[in-house]
Amino acid sequence: MVKSVDRALTIIKLVSTKRDGYGVTELAGELGLNKSSIFRLLSTLMEHGFIEQDTETKRYRLGYQYLELSSKLLDSIDIRKEAAPYLKELEDMTNEVIHLVIYSQKEAVYIEKLEGNETLRMHSQVGKRAPMHCTSAGKTILAYLPPAEVMEIIEQKGLPRHTEHTITDADELLENLRVIRERGYGIEREENEVGITCIAVPIFNFRGEIAGSISISGPSIRMGEERIREMKDTFMNIGKRVSQRLGYSSRMSREP
Repeated sequence: MVKSVDRALTIIKLVSTKRDGYGVTELAGELGLNKSSIFRLLSTLMEHGFIEQDTETKRYRLGYQYLELSSKLLDSIDIRKEAAPYLKELEDMTNEVIHLVIYSQKEAVYIEKLEGNETLRMHSQVGKRAPMHCTSAGKTILAYLPPAEVMEIIEQKGLPRHTEHTITDADELLENLRVIRERGYGIEREENEVGITCIAVPIFNFRGEIAGSISISGPSIRMGEERIREMKDTFMNIGKRVSQRLGYSSRMSREP
């Protein structure tokens, strides 16, 4: 690796973990470098807009360049563009929160969210990462990843408990993934957030690989068995239509 680039990227990652940013002394301690080296790296990052300094606290935090890059990245993701009208269709049909999720670095990432017309507070945000094992979207993606990769995710990320309903046993999770593949959609009942139930369908790309998932989230009191049963066929059809927009054909063999 190029050391200076590695150090600059490490600074960016560190600064992003604190809302009020980092001081030079803290960064020097974290990286094991002298302050003058840190100042040079920070100056370069500030020049390009990746880091900015608070005029009052003198601490360094992420710059607004990331908003511009994030916007360009999201716009470049075809799945988001192709899924947009179908997500809106789901929102109009259910009045619930709709998510579009992709898989990145062993985590689920929200790349689109429609709020629906009903009041529902959720932790999810566009760009935010979520665990794979306790979200309907994450589990649905997991169900179609190669088995070796699924085990690698479990080993590296673990199965941390988020609520009393979170699946924390690997064998139980694997059985849950088998059921998802069998019926074609995933359900998560208060495994990630108390009081919220979600259902998700997979999206496949032109190679027959899992490309992401779409989920519907609502209060458990509204997302009972009967309602899920009523909406699942239409929901699964929308998943198929988005997959077709990405070049997928039902004649293709799917991964894993």
